[in-house]
Amino acid sequence: MRRPLAPHTAGRFRAPGARTPVVLAVPALVAVAFLLLPLLGILARTNWGDLGTHLTSPGVLEALRLSMLVSFSALGLALLLGVPLAWLLARVSFRGKALVRSLVLLPMVLPPTVGGVALLLGFGRRGLLGPWLEDTFGIVLPFHTSGAVVAATFVAMPFLVISLEGTLAGLRPRYEETAASLGASPVRVFRTVTLPMAAPGLAAGAALTWARALGEFGATITFAGNLPGTTQTLPLQVYLLLQDSPEAATSVSLLLLVIAMAVLICLRGRWTGATTADRPARRVPAADGNGSPAAPSAAGTEEPAPATVAHRERWPLHAEVTGFNQLTLDADPGTTIAVVGPNGAGKTTLLRALLGLTPRARAALRLGDTDVTALPPHRRGVAWVPQDGALFPHLNALHNTAYGLRAHGTPRGDARRAAQQWLDRLGVGHLAHRKPAQLSGGQAQRVALARALAARPRLLLLDEPLAALDQTTRAQVRHTLRGHLADFGGVCLIVTHDPVEAVSLADRVLVLDDGRALQDAPPAEVTRHPRSPWVARMLGRNAWPGTVTGEALALPDGGRLVIADPLPDGARALAIIAPEAVSLHVERPTGSPRNVWPGTVRELTSVGSRLRVLVTSPEAPDLVAEITPSAALELGLADGVSVWTSVKATEVSVVTL
Repeated sequence: MRRPLAPHTAGRFRAPGARTPVVLAVPALVAVAFLLLPLLGILARTNWGDLGTHLTSPGVLEALRLSMLVSFSALGLALLLGVPLAWLLARVSFRGKALVRSLVLLPMVLPPTVGGVALLLGFGRRGLLGPWLEDTFGIVLPFHTSGAVVAATFVAMPFLVISLEGTLAGLRPRYEETAASLGASPVRVFRTVTLPMAAPGLAAGAALTWARALGEFGATITFAGNLPGTTQTLPLQVYLLLQDSPEAATSVSLLLLVIAMAVLICLRGRWTGATTADRPARRVPAADGNGSPAAPSAAGTEEPAPATVAHRERWPLHAEVTGFNQLTLDADPGTTIAVVGPNGAGKTTLLRALLGLTPRARAALRLGDTDVTALPPHRRGVAWVPQDGALFPHLNALHNTAYGLRAHGTPRGDARRAAQQWLDRLGVGHLAHRKPAQLSGGQAQRVALARALAARPRLLLLDEPLAALDQTTRAQVRHTLRGHLADFGGVCLIVTHDPVEAVSLADRVLVLDDGRALQDAPPAEVTRHPRSPWVARMLGRNAWPGTVTGEALALPDGGRLVIADPLPDGARALAIIAPEAVSLHVERPTGSPRNVWPGTVRELTSVGSRLRVLVTSPEAPDLVAEITPSAALELGLADGVSVWTSVKATEVSVVTL
């Protein structure tokens, strides 16, 4: 019986009917043969019986020792100079950046002997810098081992800079920004977040740099000479052996070939193939999508209060935001503000302005008695949870949560205990030793929330913190978060699109549109009298903006809505119509309704025990009605059915804009 192919095995075979074009296949095979034949020549011409004798001769061993000294010294010098240069090219915008990058690439395309001549004219005894080095420090680079190191560094360092620059440019800044918001200084962020996350690119660049330095020939012999025991490295030894002992030269060439191939094999998937960042993260399946089947529930358990979360200080907020966002925020300690608005309204920009992370907007910010406007993000005492959590992928959940405490100087043991307590509070304590790639989306978001809360900030910024959670887990975490915010000594801003979160967590709702504040009021007031069409629709209401004309509201598309509330003519207003106030009829209704329009059913959706019906009309904007399933059955509603809609004037709430 033939066994079926595993999915990953089957994917390697060509799909039926897919044929490689001959016009591409033949040149490709010729190219492979062109690259392979010289290597096969070395293997075929190697005298395997004398290989050990050739490689252990005194001259070869001395050249090998010197090659190792020069290549590793060049690697160290390249790391010292190349890492800062790669970071500068990847993260800083400055004039002449393209020129600097071209200078980095130049040694890769420059003939090595020309590079040696350039080094000689720059650092030689009669070069631009050579006389000063000799007179001031007594350093003479040509015909010295240090000259071989300089030559190898010159031709090899570009591999490190290019590899690391690409890795750094591919890292999203949100990780470093989140680390700064947790109190980590720029040096600590670079050491604990940037470098570990860039480690694959750094390792690849370092390996290629070392291999290139090991094989350097042209620049070395031109600048440093070919002195046995001083500058005669393995490649130079091969050059000399070709004249006196070709078989020994082949053996040494084989050694260098093996070393080069070993480096490339170790880098497979980092330099010559897909990087680890391109591979999908492996996530551990969970029964509910947010917790594992064996996970203890956070609900109904006693939540231990971490010793580090007691807030004796109180930090009121005052912020004047300018730029894209134009608003003033004042809030007492313990206030939670829900920030809502359509996409592009400036919600995330507001948070980033308070963090000091965006040039689009600037916040003059005071927390308590301290003006933190001029302080860098890591000294503001403002913690941030971005939309995706931005957990550091190289740290497990426990170390992620303890990161802010460690950045503030908390001893390692105390920080870990407090972090474990916060993870327990949010129901993910059993996942403390898992890496972010091993967490589901909901688990990762709870860890990110625990990390921000553990940092004891003065201002807490949450960008849709519960969006990745399922409904049950969201209710549990919302309960835990509400309990913490009740005792929080600072102010919390929560960006959300969920009206339940806005109502249940917030003391105030800040409505933004195009960077401006349309409304800043308690949730009950916003629910009763929303001043934004987007908020009204978020709350499930129909919202029609228009201009008051007599007893009606003139709609932008030419329709007319009769209202009961007297308003001055010409005033801009927003009409709010609850879905349950919309009546549906098979025939044109008679009687008291003053607003009647013909329409067509376009969509029916279930909301709990009721149905929401979307009706489009040529005489009015789209209208949503809410009816019972039995009423829908009686009316024979379905997509495309013609109906009449009616709304009483007394059922229309009007808010001036």
